[in-house]
Amino acid sequence: MSIVTRFAPSPTGYLHLGHAFSALTAWRRARAAGGRFLLRLEDIDPTRCRPEYAAAILEDLAFLGLDWDGPVRVQSEHLADYAAVLDSLRARGLLYPCFCSRADIQRRVIAAAPHGPDGGPVYPGTCRALSEAERAARADQPHALRLDMARALIEGLTFEEEAEGTIAADPARFGDVVLARKDTPTSYHLCVTHDDALQGVTLVTRGEDLKQATHPHRLLQALMGWPTPVYAHHRLLTDGSGRRLAKRDRATTLRALRAAGVSADELRDQLNALTDPPPALTDPPPALTDPPPE
Repeated sequence: MSIVTRFAPSPTGYLHLGHAFSALTAWRRARAAGGRFLLRLEDIDPTRCRPEYAAAILEDLAFLGLDWDGPVRVQSEHLADYAAVLDSLRARGLLYPCFCSRADIQRRVIAAAPHGPDGGPVYPGTCRALSEAERAARADQPHALRLDMARALIEGLTFEEEAEGTIAADPARFGDVVLARKDTPTSYHLCVTHDDALQGVTLVTRGEDLKQATHPHRLLQALMGWPTPVYAHHRLLTDGSGRRLAKRDRATTLRALRAAGVSADELRDQLNALTDPPPALTDPPPALTDPPPE
């Protein structure tokens, strides 16, 4: 089995060095193994994603000399795919509408609810017990679609983390994760697992800030009968104060560095010096596939 990796940024701003580090990590792994490197634009948030940022991603990667295989998958062009997954889960009674706003959860729940791996409150299922009549009466109100974790949970799931080996998946600690919103018809959790399966990704290289998300992703893979790739979560780049590079903190962009006269070779040399050498280039373990529950 050949390695298939991917880089999947959201076009909500210009790429910075942290993005370049992640892209280069995935590209190097694929090219060193004679595998495939895919580019995907995760643009499901219509309020923040911009066409100019999407175009800039392609320009920046080309500037760095990173090529990709096949067409770029643009998630906003495939919303019907994600809707079909939601329909499947809904038909099995695994989704419910939640009418609690983020402010409601922070104000009413945070004091009593346990906290999840990201430090935020675990949603306690406030809307899970609403009757069908109540849900129908409020259908036009803003709401999220949540996975009913108690009904969806599958025991004994594991995933492979390259530097650690087999890890027991524990999606329950995330509570009833959001899989869609009325104004955003899908979520990161659903899109990323669907697209990794559809595109045949065998090795997911991404920042360690997303490592915990692998737990609910593993459950979605099992529920939908999708293969499970191997994961390799890499360290995050930080600024001089130790804060990780982020768009919201206006980290220096690749476009700004290029405008300042920094060459592609200089940037790649700098990033290559930070990239841990890949492990021995052997075929990854066979993808794990769980049949959907009866």
